[in-house]
Amino acid sequence: MDIFSADAYLFDIDGTLLNTRDAIHYFAFRNALKKLFGFEATIDGVPVHGNTDIGILRAVCRLQGVADAEFEAQLPRIIAMMSAEVASRKTEIRAELCPGVLELLAELTHRNKLLGVVTGNFEGIGWTKLEASGLRKYFAFGSFSDHAEFRADIFRNGLAEVTRRIGPQACTYVVGDTPSDIRAAKEAGVPIISVATGVFPQAELEALGPDICLSCCTEMMQTIRK
Repeated sequence: MDIFSADAYLFDIDGTLLNTRDAIHYFAFRNALKKLFGFEATIDGVPVHGNTDIGILRAVCRLQGVADAEFEAQLPRIIAMMSAEVASRKTEIRAELCPGVLELLAELTHRNKLLGVVTGNFEGIGWTKLEASGLRKYFAFGSFSDHAEFRADIFRNGLAEVTRRIGPQACTYVVGDTPSDIRAAKEAGVPIISVATGVFPQAELEALGPDICLSCCTEMMQTIRK
C-alpha cells in the first residue's frame, strides 16, 4: 500500500491532527446540559475516545434518566449552544499539533490531494479547533456528528463527498487514532492508516488490523525521503 497513492485523505481531528490541552469543549458540553436539563454532567463511565459528540451526550443523558425523545428534541439547541460557546472561546483553545501533521498536510496539498475531516465533533466545534490550530486552510470539507451519530456513517458521508467532488473512481484513505476509527473504516469499506498519537498505543491499534499502523504522521513523511 503506497501511502501517497490515494486521491483523497480523510482525517480524524482529536488525537490524529491535534490534542487540545484545555477543557473548553468539555465545559461547553456541561454548560449546555446544565441549562437545558438542570443536572451537572459527568462523563464518568462513558467511553469518550473514538466516540461522537452525539454519542457521548446521549449516553450521559440516559444515565441521568433523560428519555431519548426528549434528548433528540433538545439536540438542535445543544449543538447550537455548544458550538457558540466553543467559538466564543477560540482564542483560549490550546491545540497541540500531533507530530508531523503540519508537514504532512503541506505535502499532500502540494500533491493536489483532496483533504477532508471526518470527526465525532459537531461541525462548529471541529472547524473552530482547526481554525485555532492553523489547520483550517488545508481542508476542503468535513463530515461531522451533527447529522450522523455513528462513526461509520460519518466516514460514509465523507466518502460520498469525495465521490461528489472527484468521482466514483477516487481512492480514499482515512487517517485516525482510535480502535473506533479502525472498526468504522472496515464497516465503511475504506482503507485506514492508524497513528498512535492519541491515547491508544501502537500495538493495540495494530492488533485490530488497520491497513497501515504508524507511530505518528512523521513516519508517513519519512517514506518520501527513503
